[in-house]
Amino acid sequence: MKQHRVALAAAFGMSIAATALAVDGPNLLTDFAGNLGSPVAPWRFVGLPYQSKPMTRFRIITHEGARVLEIKADESYGNLIHDLTGAASHARSLSWRWRIELDNPAGDPQKRSGDDHALAVCAMFDLPLSAVPFAERQALRAARVASGETLPSATLCYTWDARQAQGTMLDSPFTHRVRYLVLRGSGEPLQQWRQEQRDLRADFLRLFGGEASAVPPILAISVSADADNTHGHSVALLNDLVLQ
Repeated sequence: MKQHRVALAAAFGMSIAATALAVDGPNLLTDFAGNLGSPVAPWRFVGLPYQSKPMTRFRIITHEGARVLEIKADESYGNLIHDLTGAASHARSLSWRWRIELDNPAGDPQKRSGDDHALAVCAMFDLPLSAVPFAERQALRAARVASGETLPSATLCYTWDARQAQGTMLDSPFTHRVRYLVLRGSGEPLQQWRQEQRDLRADFLRLFGGEASAVPPILAISVSADADNTHGHSVALLNDLVLQ
């Protein structure tokens, strides 16, 4: 389902700067940076049904004296997912640090042939199917059966995209159920750490407010990267991922 650009964040009068939230409490996500090597449960890898293409590699490394998650996409696809239950599904604040080590210059999220991301941090929401347009609802049901996964009905992804303006909001060219908000855009220097803090509820309503007036529970948080459509390569780093 080919979709078009939704709008720029400026149209909503929003600031793309870190959102100030008076949120305290423990991190509702298990720290994937506890040990070197592969992330451990409850973090899990999810690819495409019957995936034959290479898988994006997620591993814990030491970088500048700290343990961080390294994400390498090499003509590949993959997601690292942390499922949520109970109170965690109603969390509001998501924060993290990230940097792009090697960008994929062929990426273009407005086209299927270019819809690859060096790094995306996503929140997957359980929007009632009754709120999803009929054709998309049927496609989602079929995809759930094919994948064996409880695929979310609304996914909000924060991306770093050197070819888009900061604050750009886009629908995935593959499905209207995934929408992107570019936090770091053109002109942002690579190989430098950047800190983010987002109000998940406010951002959900900005991108999915045409379908919902209330924020549904969050099914999962994911870290994603792919380079399968462009047959390219990218490397990114992530740490201090905190859900509160």
